[in-house]
Amino acid sequence: MKPVLNIDDAEFDDVEENGRFTSKRASLAPHIGARDLGYNLTVLPPGKVQCPFHNHHGEEEMFFILEGEGELRFGSERYPIRKHDVIACPTGGPEVAHQIINTGSTDMRYLAVSTMVEVEVCEYPDSGKLLAVTGKPGEHGLRKMYRAGGDTDYYEGETGTADA
Repeated sequence: MKPVLNIDDAEFDDVEENGRFTSKRASLAPHIGARDLGYNLTVLPPGKVQCPFHNHHGEEEMFFILEGEGELRFGSERYPIRKHDVIACPTGGPEVAHQIINTGSTDMRYLAVSTMVEVEVCEYPDSGKLLAVTGKPGEHGLRKMYRAGGDTDYYEGETGTADA
């Protein structure tokens, strides 16, 4: 395996066509031998977003805009973005939730780089969901999406407790 891949040769292996959430992504990391960082090339059509507004508790992300223009939604702020902008999305709560929106008239292309962790929790502030993921990339670990809300007691539903 070569540690070099020209992005013009990248194959799109993740194509989303879900209304507003429409994009193409090409995974680069497995093709160049990356172990601890994830890399992908994303193509985002005009008026579309790649994923729902979210924040990570385990993985940090960086985006580098190659072509196009749009808007970064970050926490409670919005920032114009364009070719050659570098975007940092650190771990944390809803104050660092993020989403890239193509507000331009042409496709937006960007590189995404992220740390890869074996335990990740994502929050989706707009929809009140939580995602829990475990395992190394390519492994079949836990992947559960939950509706955030009702708290529960640590022992609720467990047999052998004073209330059971």
